[in-house]
Amino acid sequence: MDGVELQILWSNLIGIVSEQARALQRIAFSPIVREAGDLANGLFDEQARMVAQAVTGTPGHINSLAAAARNLLAHCDADSLRPGDVLITNDPWMSAGHFFDITVLSPIFRNDRIIGYAGSTIHHSDIGGYGIGSGARDIHEEGLWIPPMKLYDAGQPNETLFAILRRNVRTPDALLGDLGAQVSSGIIASDRLNALCDRYGIEDIARLSEEIISRSEKATRDAIRKLPGGTYHGASHFDVPGGEVIELKTAVTIDAEAGEITIDFEGSSGPSAMGINVVPAYTHAYATFAVRSTLNPDLPNNAGSLAPIRLKLPDSCVVNAKYPSPVNARHVVGMYVPFPILKALAQVVPDAVVAEGSGAVWTVQIQGRDAQGKPFTSSMFNYSGGMGARATKPGISAVCYPTGVSAVPVEVLEASYPIAFTCKELEHGTGGAGRQPGGDGQRIGYRMRTERPWILNTIPSRLASGPEGLDGGMPGSKGVFRINGQDVTDTRKREMQPGDEVFMITPGGGGYGAA
Repeated sequence: MDGVELQILWSNLIGIVSEQARALQRIAFSPIVREAGDLANGLFDEQARMVAQAVTGTPGHINSLAAAARNLLAHCDADSLRPGDVLITNDPWMSAGHFFDITVLSPIFRNDRIIGYAGSTIHHSDIGGYGIGSGARDIHEEGLWIPPMKLYDAGQPNETLFAILRRNVRTPDALLGDLGAQVSSGIIASDRLNALCDRYGIEDIARLSEEIISRSEKATRDAIRKLPGGTYHGASHFDVPGGEVIELKTAVTIDAEAGEITIDFEGSSGPSAMGINVVPAYTHAYATFAVRSTLNPDLPNNAGSLAPIRLKLPDSCVVNAKYPSPVNARHVVGMYVPFPILKALAQVVPDAVVAEGSGAVWTVQIQGRDAQGKPFTSSMFNYSGGMGARATKPGISAVCYPTGVSAVPVEVLEASYPIAFTCKELEHGTGGAGRQPGGDGQRIGYRMRTERPWILNTIPSRLASGPEGLDGGMPGSKGVFRINGQDVTDTRKREMQPGDEVFMITPGGGGYGAA
């Protein structure tokens, strides 16, 4: 395909998925989608290969969505799909790793033939069960499991499924409103893709998709071929709620001749009794993100650029969750997956990696009744620590690396829920010292504006030790979690009283290089 023609059509595809994501955010009910962008939107070809993704989104959702589209269609006869059909699942092993993340996939028809699919995955505010915390003992305590099925059949809602959803969640309006936003974003993508075909006189995107995916794969392989072949090792350890220490080990093998990278997690911690186990698709999502962002971050992220990166996962491993392991807080471990990979790659491309950061965002979920007795369940809202330093630049303070999700503004949270913040500011000096210092964490305090007891689900990590520095850099500060001035390490779901104050200091990032 001519390079100019390809660039024009590619720009159109990016415009479609970007508009798809903006529509989803504008329509969504929940602050975590509307404000934080905890979502993924992707455009797929008729073979269910991800061709383009929206800029807004998180690696854990985006790269998991690439697998979810294939998995959904493996359970559905594509030839039986009709205009107006919408597929849905939140199966952790098929999509993004826990029940809160619901994937919706809509076939895009042109002249009675499927030419592609519009997909989205978002974090929903409530899916029943235990909530976002890590305290469930198996997956069946964690919420409602939606197997692959139709949410809409030829434009008609699946009333049985909608009735089940309404009766199994605490705040059905938010859930159904966010599902409606996902369906609407798919309709917009379908309209825009058909308009693109009209505008350029093409009947489908098969040729365009093949060109984009094949070029992306070739460029990724070429980038890998420039690296010295061999196997490089990295390890990262961190504490999680309750004091359990998790270790992730990686052996990164670079096959320079084939242009492939294989990441082996042999030696990593075994499964956890807590709900922090990670399904393979989510592990793959953050592992590929670490490699892609190091090698050539300007390349499109699609089926082609992901193909040369392969994983080996031990059968008994915290990042290879098996049924019925609890997984609701899988991000607590999953967001650390990049760090041992980056440590291995630091031996090859030291100027292209970052030191360890605070890792998983500290998630908070609040439940209860407000002063008028109306029930509320917040979406998970996140607090980040410092990012690790880079070879030539300091780490960024209070940034959600590697997830990329934004913080929900205090004003939005206070307007949405009966919560009052007592402080939210940077905690200077928490980043590790070094030639380039790590980013600082932040301090956050809040109380609830309610006259009744309320429920707190919080999942901090790195309360015992801070992120390591790189190449002689010093570690960042560990985190602090207190309730009414008392340090707390066991942060499973707990009942709180009116007037109780929660106080947190998130960890700082590691420094890079000796000072």
